[in-house]
Amino acid sequence: MSLPPSFPLAAIVGADDLKLALCLVAVDPKIGGVLIEGPRGMAKSTLARGIADLLDGRFVTLPLGATEERITGSLDLDAALGEGQVRFSPGLLARADQGVLYVDEVNLLPDPLVDILLDAAASGLNHVERDGLSRQHPARFLLVGTMNPEEGELRPQLLDRFAFSLALERPPEPAGRAEIVRRRLAFDQDPAAFVQHWAAASAALRQQCQQARQRLAAIALDEASLEDITRRCFAARVDGLRADLVWLRAARAYAAWRGDSAIRPEDIDRVEPFVLRHRRQAADAMPLPDSPSPAPASPVNNQESDGQWGALPACNLPAGPAPEVPHWPKKP
Repeated sequence: MSLPPSFPLAAIVGADDLKLALCLVAVDPKIGGVLIEGPRGMAKSTLARGIADLLDGRFVTLPLGATEERITGSLDLDAALGEGQVRFSPGLLARADQGVLYVDEVNLLPDPLVDILLDAAASGLNHVERDGLSRQHPARFLLVGTMNPEEGELRPQLLDRFAFSLALERPPEPAGRAEIVRRRLAFDQDPAAFVQHWAAASAALRQQCQQARQRLAAIALDEASLEDITRRCFAARVDGLRADLVWLRAARAYAAWRGDSAIRPEDIDRVEPFVLRHRRQAADAMPLPDSPSPAPASPVNNQESDGQWGALPACNLPAGPAPEVPHWPKKP
């Protein structure tokens, strides 16, 4: 049974940054996963399906109520009870190998499950130890998570483990909205014809992705780019070193995507928002170690003092000789 065609990535109107971020992760899966923030109806799942189709990989959706056994795999009870054999029943991570694992509303998943997904996405392996069963299998997939911040946030530790973070906040202009509706109606009316109409553009996008993958290894992770990135990560006050590594890999992937043989400053600039958006926000709330905290306001005049609690502001004294200080009479 053949699967119905997916809406082509090349036919999606707008969302250029998100399409680029997904393509870069497809070029170098070691970059990591992509987190997409935005309200419903912004074509987040359509974009994720489009990148899976571009990679000729399987698209696997993680149900919101999935258990750990459903994700990682478990003991095949039918084989154990019926045949007396210990057999491994693969989970969603095994199904997503060489494809895309799409997690809608990832912020509503329990943190331990998010940890499992991120560990597998980073290592490319899924290791299961359960019920006397020990199994390890490849789990190389592109992790795409979506969330609506109004429904809850992810812990900073989990946010940092997503390589890229992008937001779809602003709805398109009326002309763009109309074009989105036209293309959607054309796709729903005749999916095969619509896909065929966009076949040339999809083939060009697929070829660009394949050529970038082939070019990637020849592009050096040079010292000048590394020094620039580490300096900018320090200036952004990001925690840890994951941002530095992700940024460098992403800049190289973008250079390969452009068809260049080396990382240029414009490559570093282009991917900066993808890398720092979710990391800079968490770090900016903390002052640098050598930056003094602002002093509390004076309880007298409610103005900022020079760092001494309760200090009064400076005031101008009248010109002339200093007033005579009275002396108390001495005791007899």
